[in-house]
Amino acid sequence: MESPRGEYSQELEESLRRRGVTLLIGSVIDPAGIARAKTVPIGRLASFVRSGMGASPSWNVFCIDDNIAFTDRLHVEGDLRVRLDPGALAVVADGIAWAPAEFTEQDGAPCPLDTRTRLRDVCAGLAADGFEALAGCELEFTLFDLQGRVAPWSAYGLAPVLGGPESGFLKDLVALAEQVGLPIEQLHAEYGYRQFEVSLAPTDPLRAADNAILARLLIGQAAARHGLRPSFSPLSAEGANAANGAHEHFSLTRDGVPLLSGGDGPYGITTDGLAAIAGVLRRLPEFLGFYAGSLLSPHRLLPGHWSGAHLAWGLENRETAVRYCAATAGNPHGASLELKPNDASANPYLSLAALLWSAHEGIRDHLAAPPPLTGNPNAPQQTEAEAPTTLPHTQADILKALAASDAAAAFAGPDILQALLAVRRHELDAYATTPLAEIAERFRYAWSV
Repeated sequence: MESPRGEYSQELEESLRRRGVTLLIGSVIDPAGIARAKTVPIGRLASFVRSGMGASPSWNVFCIDDNIAFTDRLHVEGDLRVRLDPGALAVVADGIAWAPAEFTEQDGAPCPLDTRTRLRDVCAGLAADGFEALAGCELEFTLFDLQGRVAPWSAYGLAPVLGGPESGFLKDLVALAEQVGLPIEQLHAEYGYRQFEVSLAPTDPLRAADNAILARLLIGQAAARHGLRPSFSPLSAEGANAANGAHEHFSLTRDGVPLLSGGDGPYGITTDGLAAIAGVLRRLPEFLGFYAGSLLSPHRLLPGHWSGAHLAWGLENRETAVRYCAATAGNPHGASLELKPNDASANPYLSLAALLWSAHEGIRDHLAAPPPLTGNPNAPQQTEAEAPTTLPHTQADILKALAASDAAAAFAGPDILQALLAVRRHELDAYATTPLAEIAERFRYAWSV
């Protein structure tokens, strides 16, 4: 089941004081994928949890460049509360504790703009039908050396992890993660120059999204100690030989029985498991704006980039949008599905909620999954008719599909959807003629925390 919201206790406050905590940070993620925060002294913990700190509703239409994309619902009037969840508190730096927060109305009622609440509701809907989900995130990022040092590099190589500032960064990151209980399963040098990937263990979906933000925070803390700065941007520099994704894995059980193994379908997938795959694929072209809707996202979503640009699924096929990972001796967590188009410019609560909602919808509608894709969909010998459909590959097309989707409105509700479209349309309009190199450099660290 998903993580319950924590409650204030005097014992918790005293424990934090004994650990030297003087500042508390509570952060929310806006529709542009940016972390926005309120900070209070430790003595305000009870108020932060129970009544929250004031924030304008316009926080939900802050843009990537800190402009505000006012709408008829979100403008200069009104007030929301940002309430910290003490059940997820972590001491992240000397004297500083952090936790995810949620928007509520002033009277404490749930706010229809809050994406963490939306994810909780999606999980509750699954549970009502007897399903339980586990999820885990993978984060790719590029390290930039603020001191201009050149690093020896080979893709997936030993040099990046055995010497230089990168090695010290990795050791500090693991130590910080252990201190706060962040479950890092592996971390390694990736394909791109100074690119790394961190994989987080599966857990309940709410905690999985929290962990994605906590991981970004700790990566930034560890990197700063070594004169480095991480970029989670889908494209951290024009011409980079690799782009950064933020893949989401999930598995489903019903009454404790796995849906993705032990069945009669391809690779042992059950009928409900195949329906879940079909649900994700059915909505993916419409929902891409929830997963990868920023102005830089389309520059990653290209065939041949292992970004899942093809609207298909397959067994361990890294070119398909949905990669199936089978239950084998080499996969101790059991079978799972990976959605590959995601990147860190998305709000992780909203993207994971959209993924699970579309899978649940597929099961409810008894959808039949298409045959799995085998081989390389980019192979030159394929005819045009044989090649699988690719996902929308411009921001304008992604937003057009999202705005026209009845399913997107049903899933997200009018408030979240309007806010998301407003901030993304600002990006589209404001930077339509800006050179890609300038955009990549300007927003290189937009999604770093």
